[in-house]
Amino acid sequence: MSLLLLCCAACLFLPVNAQAKGMNWYCNKVTDNCRPLCPFDEEMLKENDAYFLGKDEKKVYLTFDAGYCNENVERIVQILEKRNVNAAFFVLEHFVSSQPELCKRMAKSNILICNHTMSHKNVSQISQEELKDQICSLEEVYESATGLKMERFFRPPEGSFSEESLRVIKGLGYKTVFWSVAYADWDNSNQASADEAMEKIMSRVHNGAVILLHPTSKTNAEILDSLITRLEEQGYSFGSLKEL
Repeated sequence: MSLLLLCCAACLFLPVNAQAKGMNWYCNKVTDNCRPLCPFDEEMLKENDAYFLGKDEKKVYLTFDAGYCNENVERIVQILEKRNVNAAFFVLEHFVSSQPELCKRMAKSNILICNHTMSHKNVSQISQEELKDQICSLEEVYESATGLKMERFFRPPEGSFSEESLRVIKGLGYKTVFWSVAYADWDNSNQASADEAMEKIMSRVHNGAVILLHPTSKTNAEILDSLITRLEEQGYSFGSLKEL
């Protein structure tokens, strides 16, 4: 079979509406409290209502990616309530279905409940229709479980995305929120010490920082109250994603 026929035959098996040019969000690690440069085309992000930091002012944005719930999540919610600071949780279907009362409690405080898809799929590797279903189905589950509307902010699982996926997300009325400060906190069997985590976050924080944390982390539950205090002592306030 000729090379041309082989290529044509292969094309028959490509998924319909599959997206191309997948990208993985990252942010150059900076210290000395410098604002990082955008790692991708800034105009492309702007056109598609995608953000990774706020204005150059003494304000930070606490965000948490929550796929499931454990005792550390409860501790973190209690601290956020006690300190009365703004925060946002990007949740999956499992979190919503298993914790409807906690979701309602969080939504009544200063915690925004936002969309992280139904099942944590790489949104650059699925069709536009499946992406829409991943987002809209979670909205329906959340409204059915809580009687509330989900906030219109979206975070792609693992930070994977494509320009086409950003357009789809914007078309559904969402703003995509990446991050500018994070550290390796997601593996509960390999947690940094409290001192290590605090040093990493405080050396990287900057004006307008969008901080990504995982609320299932034991270390994050241990340091959050002190982290809030240290940020406030340095003159930072806690913004809402609605200000982005």
